[in-house]
Amino acid sequence: MITIDPLNLTLAALAAVASGLVGSVALMRRMALAGDAFSHVALPGLGLALVYSFNPILGGAAALLLGAFIIWKVEQISALNTEAIIGVLFSISLAVGAIAIGEEHELIEALFGGIRPVASGEFFVGTAIAAGVIWFIIRNRRALTLILVSRELAKTAAIKTEILQLSFLIVFALTVLLGMKFLGALLTGSLIIIPAAGARNVARNLHGMLAISSGLALASMIAGILAVQSFPIELGPAVILVAGALFIFTLGVNLVRQNISLQ
Repeated sequence: MITIDPLNLTLAALAAVASGLVGSVALMRRMALAGDAFSHVALPGLGLALVYSFNPILGGAAALLLGAFIIWKVEQISALNTEAIIGVLFSISLAVGAIAIGEEHELIEALFGGIRPVASGEFFVGTAIAAGVIWFIIRNRRALTLILVSRELAKTAAIKTEILQLSFLIVFALTVLLGMKFLGALLTGSLIIIPAAGARNVARNLHGMLAISSGLALASMIAGILAVQSFPIELGPAVILVAGALFIFTLGVNLVRQNISLQ
């Protein structure tokens, strides 16, 4: 049985809550599928980190933050939406990452995640990032929603739309980075997408969606950690399978609710 230390469990829980909150905003911005693609932008950084024998998370972080800035700049100079730009960047990153990674033996954990011991410094940095992401989404939830309705209206409300857009992309990248430690580069985007989609099925308003999405993500992470203690499976797939099951449950709840309303 794998022993999970309290620091690992706490950081995993915070990463899950942050993923649920960011996923809700991403879904409203029609960036849900882009979230999965965005996590692959980390691949070149992961590959170079493995080749030069330094922490893959640091390499992934550099690639993600650079990717967020590139997306923001291309949005400003082109007519493409965020999802299209991420799609282009994803394709390029996947090709570069495949070349850089080669046949490194640490590839499985980098792609699918795992539970490694957390150093105290890593824990405090991760906790600070998670707390910052959670604070940003809660504080700016109304402004982010207003931009969805109308950028012009948001500007009349003294909202700096371009700065807020860049800030959200950076927060998105940091959330992917948090999830990568546990779910790997291939699956961390799924923890942003699936709980938010499940919350959309049953939530009645924005506040409810944020709360339910973060709750579903947290439940998926905890259940996945418990699963890998009992079964010989990777953490990433375990968490996402639980998230998928919870999504199906929300579909059932929504169906029951619709039938009741028709009676």
